[in-house]
Amino acid sequence: MAYVNVPKDLNRVKTKVALNLTRRQLICFSAAGLVGVPLYLFTRQGLGNDMAALLMVLVMLPLFAFALYEKDGMPLEAFIGNYIRVRFLYPRIRPYQTENFYRLIQSEINHRKELRIRADNKNRKERKTKKQPAQKAS
Repeated sequence: MAYVNVPKDLNRVKTKVALNLTRRQLICFSAAGLVGVPLYLFTRQGLGNDMAALLMVLVMLPLFAFALYEKDGMPLEAFIGNYIRVRFLYPRIRPYQTENFYRLIQSEINHRKELRIRADNKNRKERKTKKQPAQKAS
């Protein structure tokens, strides 16, 4: 009896468009062909067949890598972007900093105490001015 492996995680299954290739692979392989073949044809007389073929392969290789390479579900350009961001743009040492919630609560309590003291002082001054009898003019 025939036995077929069925992947458990269907998120990794890519839909094939033509020739058992995904849309991404078709686009990258077509771009590689459009760049590499004319490069070979135009440079083979000046450089010779061996050097022109080597140059064509070197030019097409990055496009093949973009079509085929995938790490942790990320295509190559996303992986390179993340690598550049982590390696060069962000600081290497990130200090562990926490927000001290209790310090925030204590500062709020101190602020309210200060406001209460100011309000009490203002009320005392108002009471003093009301209690003092008006001086009679003589």
